[in-house]
Amino acid sequence: MARDTEVPDVGVGGQAGSLVGVLDVGAFSARLLAVRRGGTPLRPELDHKTRLRLDRALDSTGRLAAHGVAEVVDGVRTAQRMARERGVREVYPLATSSIRDARNAEAVLGTVHRATGVRLRPLPGKREAELGYLAARRWYGASAGPLMVVDIGGGTVELAAGDGERASCARSLRLGAREMTRAWFDTARPSPERIAELREYAIDRVRQVLGDLERPLPDYRTVGCSKVLRQLARLAGARPQRGTARDLHLEDLRIWVPRLAKLPPERRAELPGISRGRARQALAGAVVAEALLTVFGGPAAICPWSTTHGLLLTLLDRHESDPSGGRWAA
Repeated sequence: MARDTEVPDVGVGGQAGSLVGVLDVGAFSARLLAVRRGGTPLRPELDHKTRLRLDRALDSTGRLAAHGVAEVVDGVRTAQRMARERGVREVYPLATSSIRDARNAEAVLGTVHRATGVRLRPLPGKREAELGYLAARRWYGASAGPLMVVDIGGGTVELAAGDGERASCARSLRLGAREMTRAWFDTARPSPERIAELREYAIDRVRQVLGDLERPLPDYRTVGCSKVLRQLARLAGARPQRGTARDLHLEDLRIWVPRLAKLPPERRAELPGISRGRARQALAGAVVAEALLTVFGGPAAICPWSTTHGLLLTLLDRHESDPSGGRWAA
Protein backbone atom coordinates (compact mmCIF):
# COMPACT_ATOMS: atom_id res chain seq x y z
CA MET A 1 0.00 0.00 0.00
CA ALA A 2 1.22 3.51 -0.82
CA ARG A 3 2.52 5.86 1.78
CA ASP A 4 0.28 8.86 2.28
CA THR A 5 2.47 11.37 0.49
CA GLU A 6 3.48 9.58 -2.69
CA VAL A 7 2.26 7.64 -5.67
CA PRO A 8 3.82 4.16 -5.41
CA ASP A 9 5.70 2.37 -8.14
CA VAL A 10 3.46 0.00 -10.06
CA GLY A 11 6.06 -2.30 -11.55
CA VAL A 12 8.62 -2.38 -14.34
CA GLY A 13 8.73 -3.52 -17.93
CA GLY A 14 7.34 -0.60 -19.95
CA GLN A 15 9.04 0.94 -22.96
CA ALA A 16 9.19 4.26 -24.77
CA GLY A 17 5.89 5.08 -26.41
CA SER A 18 3.88 2.64 -24.27
CA LEU A 19 0.55 3.64 -22.77
CA VAL A 20 0.14 4.73 -19.16
CA GLY A 21 -3.28 4.73 -17.54
CA VAL A 22 -5.35 5.32 -14.43
CA LEU A 23 -8.37 3.22 -13.52
CA ASP A 24 -10.56 5.40 -11.32
CA VAL A 25 -13.24 3.39 -9.51
CA GLY A 26 -15.84 5.68 -8.00
CA ALA A 27 -19.51 5.63 -7.09
CA PHE A 28 -20.80 6.06 -10.63
CA SER A 29 -18.16 4.59 -12.90
CA ALA A 30 -14.96 2.65 -13.34
CA ARG A 31 -13.07 4.93 -15.72
CA LEU A 32 -9.92 3.88 -17.55
CA LEU A 33 -7.98 6.86 -18.92
CA ALA A 34 -4.75 6.17 -20.79
CA VAL A 35 -2.15 8.39 -22.45
CA ARG A 36 0.96 7.55 -24.44
CA ARG A 37 4.20 8.21 -22.63
CA GLY A 38 5.44 11.62 -23.69
CA GLY A 39 1.85 12.63 -24.43
CA THR A 40 -0.76 14.66 -22.60
CA PRO A 41 -4.19 14.04 -21.05
CA LEU A 42 -5.49 16.54 -23.59
CA ARG A 43 -5.17 13.75 -26.16
CA PRO A 44 -5.93 10.45 -24.42
CA GLU A 45 -5.48 7.23 -26.35
CA LEU A 46 -8.24 5.57 -24.36
CA ASP A 47 -11.12 6.92 -22.25
CA HIS A 48 -13.59 4.20 -21.28
CA LYS A 49 -16.25 4.12 -18.56
CA THR A 50 -18.16 1.24 -17.07
CA ARG A 51 -21.24 2.55 -15.28
CA LEU A 52 -21.58 1.75 -11.58
CA ARG A 53 -24.20 2.60 -8.94
CA LEU A 54 -22.31 2.14 -5.70
CA ASP A 55 -24.43 4.86 -4.09
CA ARG A 56 -27.29 2.34 -4.15
CA ALA A 57 -25.09 -0.40 -2.71
CA LEU A 58 -24.16 1.35 0.55
CA ASP A 59 -26.35 0.19 3.43
CA SER A 60 -27.41 2.26 6.44
CA THR A 61 -24.22 1.34 8.30
CA GLY A 62 -21.93 2.47 5.45
CA ARG A 63 -21.01 -1.03 4.25
CA LEU A 64 -20.82 -1.82 0.54
CA ALA A 65 -23.25 -4.65 -0.22
CA ALA A 66 -22.37 -7.76 -2.21
CA HIS A 67 -24.07 -6.56 -5.39
CA GLY A 68 -21.99 -3.37 -5.24
CA VAL A 69 -18.79 -5.38 -4.87
CA ALA A 70 -19.86 -7.47 -7.88
CA GLU A 71 -20.27 -4.26 -9.89
CA VAL A 72 -16.74 -3.22 -8.97
CA VAL A 73 -15.37 -6.63 -10.00
CA ASP A 74 -17.15 -6.38 -13.36
CA GLY A 75 -15.85 -2.85 -13.87
CA VAL A 76 -12.26 -3.88 -13.16
CA ARG A 77 -12.53 -6.89 -15.47
CA THR A 78 -13.86 -4.70 -18.26
CA ALA A 79 -10.96 -2.29 -17.76
CA GLN A 80 -8.50 -5.19 -17.85
CA ARG A 81 -9.94 -6.34 -21.16
CA MET A 82 -9.84 -2.85 -22.63
CA ALA A 83 -6.26 -2.36 -21.45
CA ARG A 84 -5.15 -5.62 -23.05
CA GLU A 85 -6.87 -4.80 -26.32
CA ARG A 86 -5.32 -1.34 -26.53
CA GLY A 87 -1.87 -2.29 -25.24
CA VAL A 88 -1.93 -0.27 -22.01
CA ARG A 89 1.11 -1.61 -20.17
CA GLU A 90 0.85 0.34 -16.93
CA VAL A 91 -2.32 1.15 -15.00
CA TYR A 92 -2.70 2.68 -11.56
CA PRO A 93 -5.93 1.24 -10.07
CA LEU A 94 -7.41 3.95 -7.84
CA ALA A 95 -10.27 3.38 -5.39
CA THR A 96 -11.97 6.66 -4.47
CA SER A 97 -13.99 7.50 -1.37
CA SER A 98 -16.98 5.26 -2.21
CA ILE A 99 -14.73 2.28 -1.48
CA ARG A 100 -12.07 3.91 0.70
CA ASP A 101 -14.57 5.13 3.27
CA ALA A 102 -16.86 2.09 3.28
CA ARG A 103 -16.89 0.34 6.65
CA ASN A 104 -15.94 -2.94 4.95
CA ALA A 105 -13.32 -1.37 2.66
CA GLU A 106 -10.59 -3.93 3.37
CA ALA A 107 -12.95 -6.82 2.66
CA VAL A 108 -14.07 -5.18 -0.58
CA LEU A 109 -10.48 -4.61 -1.72
CA GLY A 110 -9.62 -8.23 -0.86
CA THR A 111 -12.58 -9.61 -2.82
CA VAL A 112 -11.72 -7.54 -5.89
CA HIS A 113 -8.08 -8.62 -5.69
CA ARG A 114 -8.96 -12.31 -5.47
CA ALA A 115 -11.43 -12.06 -8.34
CA THR A 116 -9.32 -9.98 -10.74
CA GLY A 117 -5.72 -10.01 -9.56
CA VAL A 118 -5.88 -6.19 -9.30
CA ARG A 119 -5.40 -4.53 -5.94
CA LEU A 120 -7.32 -1.26 -5.98
CA ARG A 121 -5.41 1.42 -4.13
CA PRO A 122 -7.19 4.03 -2.01
CA LEU A 123 -5.34 7.28 -1.51
CA PRO A 124 -5.88 9.48 1.54
CA GLY A 125 -8.19 12.40 0.93
CA LYS A 126 -5.36 14.86 1.44
CA ARG A 127 -3.38 13.20 -1.36
CA GLU A 128 -6.42 13.32 -3.65
CA ALA A 129 -6.66 17.04 -2.90
CA GLU A 130 -3.00 17.51 -3.87
CA LEU A 131 -3.52 15.63 -7.13
CA GLY A 132 -6.58 17.72 -7.97
CA TYR A 133 -4.51 20.84 -7.37
CA LEU A 134 -1.76 19.56 -9.67
CA ALA A 135 -4.32 18.92 -12.42
CA ALA A 136 -5.78 22.42 -12.09
CA ARG A 137 -2.34 24.03 -11.97
CA ARG A 138 -1.26 22.28 -15.18
CA TRP A 139 -4.53 23.26 -16.86
CA TYR A 140 -4.32 26.96 -15.97
CA GLY A 141 -0.55 27.34 -15.81
CA ALA A 142 1.75 29.32 -13.56
CA SER A 143 0.40 32.64 -14.79
CA ALA A 144 -2.99 31.96 -13.15
CA GLY A 145 -1.56 32.96 -9.79
CA PRO A 146 -2.63 31.46 -6.44
CA LEU A 147 -5.34 28.79 -6.79
CA MET A 148 -7.91 27.41 -4.36
CA VAL A 149 -8.97 24.08 -5.88
CA VAL A 150 -12.26 22.50 -4.79
CA ASP A 151 -13.50 18.96 -5.49
CA ILE A 152 -16.96 18.01 -4.22
CA GLY A 153 -17.21 14.24 -4.37
CA GLY A 154 -19.78 11.81 -3.07
CA GLY A 155 -18.13 11.16 0.28
CA THR A 156 -15.71 14.02 0.80
CA VAL A 157 -14.77 17.52 -0.27
CA GLU A 158 -11.12 18.08 -1.16
CA LEU A 159 -9.56 21.53 -0.83
CA ALA A 160 -6.05 22.46 -1.92
CA ALA A 161 -4.41 25.87 -2.22
CA GLY A 162 -1.08 27.23 -3.37
CA ASP A 163 0.71 29.46 -5.85
CA GLY A 164 3.28 26.98 -7.18
CA GLU A 165 3.35 23.59 -8.87
CA ARG A 166 2.39 21.84 -5.65
CA ALA A 167 -0.27 22.70 -3.10
CA SER A 168 0.93 24.35 0.09
CA CYS A 169 -2.30 23.45 1.92
CA ALA A 170 -4.47 20.38 1.31
CA ARG A 171 -7.49 19.17 3.29
CA SER A 172 -10.23 16.56 2.99
CA LEU A 173 -13.61 17.06 4.70
CA ARG A 174 -16.54 14.68 5.01
CA LEU A 175 -18.88 17.06 3.20
CA GLY A 176 -19.51 15.03 0.06
CA ALA A 177 -22.87 15.27 -1.71
CA ARG A 178 -23.85 11.66 -1.07
CA GLU A 179 -22.86 11.70 2.59
CA MET A 180 -24.57 15.03 3.28
CA THR A 181 -27.75 13.71 1.65
CA ARG A 182 -27.66 10.64 3.90
CA ALA A 183 -26.81 12.58 7.06
CA TRP A 184 -29.00 15.67 6.67
CA PHE A 185 -31.90 15.00 4.32
CA ASP A 186 -34.26 12.22 5.44
CA THR A 187 -36.80 13.30 2.83
CA ALA A 188 -36.51 13.98 -0.89
CA ARG A 189 -37.69 17.57 -0.34
CA PRO A 190 -36.16 18.84 2.91
CA SER A 191 -37.36 21.98 4.66
CA PRO A 192 -35.68 25.38 4.18
CA GLU A 193 -34.64 25.19 7.85
CA ARG A 194 -32.82 21.91 7.35
CA ILE A 195 -31.10 23.23 4.24
CA ALA A 196 -29.99 26.33 6.16
CA GLU A 197 -28.58 24.12 8.93
CA LEU A 198 -26.50 22.12 6.45
CA ARG A 199 -25.26 25.32 4.83
CA GLU A 200 -24.10 26.75 8.16
CA TYR A 201 -22.50 23.45 9.15
CA ALA A 202 -20.54 23.32 5.88
CA ILE A 203 -19.43 26.96 6.23
CA ASP A 204 -18.18 26.32 9.76
CA ARG A 205 -16.28 23.17 8.77
CA VAL A 206 -14.55 24.87 5.85
CA ARG A 207 -13.56 27.92 7.89
CA GLN A 208 -12.11 25.69 10.60
CA VAL A 209 -9.58 24.08 8.26
CA LEU A 210 -8.44 27.15 6.33
CA GLY A 211 -6.77 29.02 9.15
CA ASP A 212 -3.23 28.23 7.99
CA LEU A 213 -3.41 29.54 4.43
CA GLU A 214 -0.32 31.42 3.32
CA ARG A 215 -2.39 34.23 1.77
CA PRO A 216 -5.73 35.92 2.48
CA LEU A 217 -8.64 34.12 0.83
CA PRO A 218 -9.37 36.93 -1.67
CA ASP A 219 -5.91 36.40 -3.19
CA TYR A 220 -6.84 32.93 -4.46
CA ARG A 221 -8.64 32.13 -7.68
CA THR A 222 -11.28 29.49 -6.91
CA VAL A 223 -11.28 26.49 -9.26
CA GLY A 224 -13.78 23.63 -9.24
CA CYS A 225 -12.67 20.26 -10.59
CA SER A 226 -15.43 17.73 -9.97
CA LYS A 227 -18.49 16.30 -11.68
CA VAL A 228 -20.77 17.87 -9.07
CA LEU A 229 -19.49 21.36 -9.85
CA ARG A 230 -19.51 20.81 -13.62
CA GLN A 231 -23.15 19.73 -13.48
CA LEU A 232 -24.09 22.71 -11.32
CA ALA A 233 -22.35 25.06 -13.76
CA ARG A 234 -24.36 23.62 -16.62
CA LEU A 235 -27.57 23.84 -14.60
CA ALA A 236 -26.85 27.51 -13.87
CA GLY A 237 -26.53 28.22 -17.58
CA ALA A 238 -22.80 28.05 -18.21
CA ARG A 239 -21.76 26.47 -21.49
CA PRO A 240 -18.46 24.77 -22.32
CA GLN A 241 -16.06 26.80 -24.42
CA ARG A 242 -13.01 25.12 -25.85
CA GLY A 243 -9.83 26.26 -24.16
CA THR A 244 -11.50 28.60 -21.66
CA ALA A 245 -12.92 28.21 -18.18
CA ARG A 246 -16.57 28.32 -17.24
CA ASP A 247 -17.64 30.00 -14.04
CA LEU A 248 -20.10 28.92 -11.37
CA HIS A 249 -21.47 31.96 -9.55
CA LEU A 250 -22.68 32.21 -5.97
CA GLU A 251 -25.76 34.17 -7.05
CA ASP A 252 -26.83 31.34 -9.38
CA LEU A 253 -26.48 28.76 -6.62
CA ARG A 254 -28.61 30.86 -4.29
CA ILE A 255 -31.33 30.82 -6.97
CA TRP A 256 -31.10 27.11 -7.70
CA VAL A 257 -30.87 25.67 -4.20
CA PRO A 258 -34.53 26.47 -3.33
CA ARG A 259 -35.62 25.36 -6.80
CA LEU A 260 -33.93 21.99 -6.40
CA ALA A 261 -35.40 21.62 -2.92
CA LYS A 262 -38.94 21.87 -4.31
CA LEU A 263 -38.40 19.05 -6.81
CA PRO A 264 -38.31 15.28 -6.18
CA PRO A 265 -35.20 13.53 -7.56
CA GLU A 266 -36.98 12.28 -10.68
CA ARG A 267 -37.86 15.86 -11.63
CA ARG A 268 -34.35 17.11 -10.89
CA ALA A 269 -33.06 14.60 -13.43
CA GLU A 270 -35.02 16.46 -16.12
CA LEU A 271 -32.97 19.61 -15.57
CA PRO A 272 -29.94 20.53 -17.69
CA GLY A 273 -26.74 19.06 -16.28
CA ILE A 274 -28.34 16.85 -13.61
CA SER A 275 -27.85 13.16 -14.41
CA ARG A 276 -30.37 10.61 -13.22
CA GLY A 277 -27.79 8.84 -11.08
CA ARG A 278 -26.82 12.04 -9.24
CA ALA A 279 -30.28 13.62 -8.99
CA ARG A 280 -30.92 12.63 -5.39
CA GLN A 281 -27.66 14.11 -4.14
CA ALA A 282 -27.81 17.20 -6.39
CA LEU A 283 -29.43 19.35 -3.71
CA ALA A 284 -26.83 18.59 -1.04
CA GLY A 285 -24.08 19.14 -3.61
CA ALA A 286 -25.53 22.55 -4.44
CA VAL A 287 -25.84 23.51 -0.76
CA VAL A 288 -22.22 22.55 -0.08
CA ALA A 289 -21.08 24.39 -3.21
CA GLU A 290 -22.97 27.50 -2.06
CA ALA A 291 -21.30 27.24 1.34
CA LEU A 292 -17.85 26.96 -0.23
CA LEU A 293 -18.35 29.94 -2.52
CA THR A 294 -19.73 31.93 0.40
CA VAL A 295 -16.46 31.35 2.25
CA PHE A 296 -14.26 31.92 -0.81
CA GLY A 297 -16.24 34.85 -2.19
CA GLY A 298 -16.87 33.08 -5.55
CA PRO A 299 -17.13 32.53 -8.41
CA ALA A 300 -15.48 29.21 -9.26
CA ALA A 301 -13.89 28.56 -12.64
CA ILE A 302 -14.72 25.02 -13.79
CA CYS A 303 -11.66 22.95 -14.71
CA PRO A 304 -12.15 19.86 -16.91
CA TRP A 305 -9.27 18.05 -15.19
CA SER A 306 -9.49 16.47 -11.75
CA THR A 307 -7.79 13.97 -9.43
CA THR A 308 -7.63 11.29 -12.14
CA HIS A 309 -5.71 13.63 -14.43
CA GLY A 310 -3.43 14.73 -11.59
CA LEU A 311 -2.52 11.11 -10.92
CA LEU A 312 -1.96 10.48 -14.63
CA LEU A 313 0.25 13.57 -14.89
CA THR A 314 2.27 12.30 -11.92
CA LEU A 315 2.85 8.97 -13.65
CA LEU A 316 3.86 10.74 -16.88
CA ASP A 317 6.24 13.02 -14.97
CA ARG A 318 7.85 9.98 -13.38
CA HIS A 319 8.48 8.48 -16.80
CA GLU A 320 10.26 11.63 -17.95
CA SER A 321 12.77 11.31 -15.11
CA ASP A 322 12.81 7.48 -14.99
CA PRO A 323 12.39 5.67 -18.35
CA SER A 324 11.34 2.38 -16.75
CA GLY A 325 7.66 1.71 -17.35
CA GLY A 326 5.21 -0.47 -15.50
CA ARG A 327 2.33 -2.92 -15.35
CA TRP A 328 -0.90 -3.43 -13.46
CA ALA A 329 -0.37 -3.00 -9.75
CA ALA A 330 -1.50 -6.21 -8.08
